[in-house]
Amino acid sequence: MTQPSDKALVPFVSVDNMMRLIHHVGIEQMMRDLAEYVEEDFKRWELFDKTPRVASHSDVGVIELMPTSDGEAYGFKYVNGHPKNTSEGLQTVTAFGLLADVYTGYPVLLTEMTILTALRTAATSAMAAKYLAPKGSATMAMIGNGAQSEFQTLAMKAIIGLKSVRLYDKDPAATEKCARNLQGMGLEVVSCKTPEEAIEGAQILTTCTADKQYATILTDNMVGSGVHINAIGGDCPGKTELAPGILSRSDVFVEYPPQTRIEGEIQQVPEDFAVSELWEVIAGKKPGRTGDRQITLFDSVGFAIEDFSALRYIRDRIKGTDYFIDLDMLADPDDPRDLFGMLQRAKP
Repeated sequence: MTQPSDKALVPFVSVDNMMRLIHHVGIEQMMRDLAEYVEEDFKRWELFDKTPRVASHSDVGVIELMPTSDGEAYGFKYVNGHPKNTSEGLQTVTAFGLLADVYTGYPVLLTEMTILTALRTAATSAMAAKYLAPKGSATMAMIGNGAQSEFQTLAMKAIIGLKSVRLYDKDPAATEKCARNLQGMGLEVVSCKTPEEAIEGAQILTTCTADKQYATILTDNMVGSGVHINAIGGDCPGKTELAPGILSRSDVFVEYPPQTRIEGEIQQVPEDFAVSELWEVIAGKKPGRTGDRQITLFDSVGFAIEDFSALRYIRDRIKGTDYFIDLDMLADPDDPRDLFGMLQRAKP
């Protein structure tokens, strides 16, 4: 067998190595690190190629590609969203991602992103809350207690100092799972029987449900003044969680308007509905929270730059560690023009 050259090798982070890395760094520290990388990239937002994700929809789910580049590196994520999968013993969301060098076009990292996406989604939510939530927010309602719920809660604890979470899911087994997983994490955890009970006394309302349909998880009369809504469940056409009346009373912040108008809560309102872009708040170009009675809404659908930030972080973090293996992924003939000769020399 011909030994591949160094040019043929691409670092690969498996699910097992990703989990080892997270435990090595610490989950809350990794959330803080990821939020810093996302924040850095949001501050240079204008440098990036931006396009709504390329989506292939079916009756049961969606498969998407999320590409972007800052001119030096190029990244993309493959991700699916299939809410029916949990009933078949499968994940709703799975993902992998690749980072490449723009100058050569060569990949420099291939990694699992199912777990990494869960971390970067939560880190982005908490980063947004840092700018948009009421100062001193200590209590969050977590409505939807599926795969993302613990990550959201721990990111809010790590980044803005959350002290208490109030859980609700229409499936009591999901709430029980989330409460069990959060035991011993330094938070007060309250399991609730209704969404109305969950939002009592909460300064942050997070909605994260999976149904691919128009749903009203929060009705207009449930949302009082002065709260921050972190709406992350809507992420494709026909999938929303908030009553339209809430949008009209809120200052809405989004990642990339052309994508959010298709996939976010604002798909329910006219095209000219005013929104602010989160990057402008982070870059100091626009205000975030401006008053005690203001309702802020982060209409988050996830954007490729956040995945790019996560890929950058993993590339940097694994250097000099054993949290990856080298994949023989790129053909590297002695003469770049002689790919056929390379093939022939490998004949058994």
